[in-house]
Amino acid sequence: MNIEEAKKQVKYAVISYLSKDEFGEYRIPVERQRPIFLMGPPGIGKTDIMNQVAEEMNIAVVSYSMSHHTRQSALGLPFIADKEYGGRKYRTTEYTMSEIIVSLYDVMEETGKAEGILFLDEINCVSETLAPSMLQFLQYKVFGRHSIPDGWVIVTAGNPPEYNNSVREFDLATLDRLKRIDVEPDFGAWWKYAQNQEVHTAVLTYLEIKKDDFYSVETTVDGKEFVTARSWVDLSDMMKLYEEHDIPVNTELIRQYVQNERIARDFSAYYDLFYRYRKDYRIDDILKGAVEDGVRTRAQESSFDERITVIRLLMDSLSGNFRKVNECGEALNRFLLSIKENNRRLAAASVPEAVEILRETEEAIGANLRRERKSKSVSAKELRLEKLHLKYLEDLSLTLQRDSMDGTTSDPVSLIREFIAPNQAERKKLAGEAGNRLEAAFDFIRDAYGENEMIIFVTSLTENRESAGYIGTYGSESYYKYNKELLLNDREDELVRKIRELEV
Repeated sequence: MNIEEAKKQVKYAVISYLSKDEFGEYRIPVERQRPIFLMGPPGIGKTDIMNQVAEEMNIAVVSYSMSHHTRQSALGLPFIADKEYGGRKYRTTEYTMSEIIVSLYDVMEETGKAEGILFLDEINCVSETLAPSMLQFLQYKVFGRHSIPDGWVIVTAGNPPEYNNSVREFDLATLDRLKRIDVEPDFGAWWKYAQNQEVHTAVLTYLEIKKDDFYSVETTVDGKEFVTARSWVDLSDMMKLYEEHDIPVNTELIRQYVQNERIARDFSAYYDLFYRYRKDYRIDDILKGAVEDGVRTRAQESSFDERITVIRLLMDSLSGNFRKVNECGEALNRFLLSIKENNRRLAAASVPEAVEILRETEEAIGANLRRERKSKSVSAKELRLEKLHLKYLEDLSLTLQRDSMDGTTSDPVSLIREFIAPNQAERKKLAGEAGNRLEAAFDFIRDAYGENEMIIFVTSLTENRESAGYIGTYGSESYYKYNKELLLNDREDELVRKIRELEV
């Protein structure tokens, strides 16, 4: 199965394992909760989906790479203990608590989350000395003499032997105690994830054109040449930073991540072409509705691959606009909710007291954010939204302090209203500008291209989290119009196909 389906299966298993009866007992006893075993090639996103499941379920996640662990760190250090049996004293060997189990208790204490996922990667690549203890752990959920706390679901991952020479085969008794999920690279599943994770548009467009270059592992006379999903995501992050600092993105950088010479050179050539298209087509002018005749003519005469690239360039720029609007709107809504929750206290407070109330709110949000980061159950997007939320509160506190010193007013409620009004106006302005740019994109695609390109554009708007969020909140007449027409065409094609089948 692909990584998207694997994520669902992991989530469904965690939901089931954490289900309790009316007495608070787990419906499936802890000792019968089979550890989940994800088997698949490296770099396809097995680790990422653990964080996604934890975020969606609001539970903690603790991750370890078992290939880096020794027997001592996994089981704990041995020590001599004195015990008495039948009136006689004996010296016995015991173990300190495992580093892994200690980390679970630390996370529970620091975050207040008693349930979570313990993710052990490269489980079938452990050292020879640790292998027997690892098999015992998978069967009985025990490291040495210390059990995994109740409420923690064990998820493990491993690579097939063709990808890793250190792989050890599990015996039948162990495999019969695991819930095995085989995962394969799948471009379609990764594509949905990548565009919502803001993977560089040049990477997305190149792979859309050359899907076979998405994942490749080859053995050559010079060794292994490979590129994985992880390679593309990490390269994307670095490319964005290079561009931000005006550092050239070239083949030397690309081959550091794409360790396949042919693909690295092909993508490097495409990257140069990608930015030439951005310059030649004047994407920002198109979105302002100022399309030159030469640009429109070139678009009409261009190849399909060039058209795809231009559409992705338009989507890239629009996504940035939508993201800004969505973040502004969501953070402002959270800020307004914080004010509403403290409405009575603020109405009865002086300005200095109101500042103190706001600071209390800031501290509570900050503390919760630190707990969520510790449990690794907060996404980068959620982290950014809460930081923007905090900035609104901090800016309001500074405004109240400044106006209080000026002696303008002693009524904090009036000052808060004055602070909110321009921020709401800014959100409305940003939304309007984004809407105008979206309409201009529709106009350009309608005039320069055909139905196939419009289908690609409308589908991209539907699948992209930022554009879908914007349209869901603010609407778009052209999106609704073309979406309806294209759906009708799809239905007509389906009817024609069924009629032909009947004729046959």
